[in-house]
Amino acid sequence: MKKIEAIIQPFKLYEVMDALNEIGIHGMTVTEVKGFGRQKGHIEVYRGSEFEVRLIPKVKIETVVPASLLEKVIATISEKAKTGKIGDGKIFVSSLEDVMRIRTGEKGELAI
Repeated sequence: MKKIEAIIQPFKLYEVMDALNEIGIHGMTVTEVKGFGRQKGHIEVYRGSEFEVRLIPKVKIETVVPASLLEKVIATISEKAKTGKIGDGKIFVSSLEDVMRIRTGEKGELAI
């Protein structure tokens, strides 16, 4: 099993969610986050005054998938989240030792 964490632009969230749902990924956790990468924030103008936005709002999607679906999920997220501009985000993949569904006690892939 693999845990996928994707940091994406907020306006791309529902497009990514719908695409993941179409390929059979039905469970995920979505969190509103803030951060910065290479762009180190940006300057905005509000009522004639400039101010620096150092932490950019993003959305973090977390899901656990069987290893057999890993490449398909990564390709789907990448395709749907891409705008071609700086700040599109990143996808992180980590191995997951075990998972347990609390309600039923199911473990491993049965629990996802």
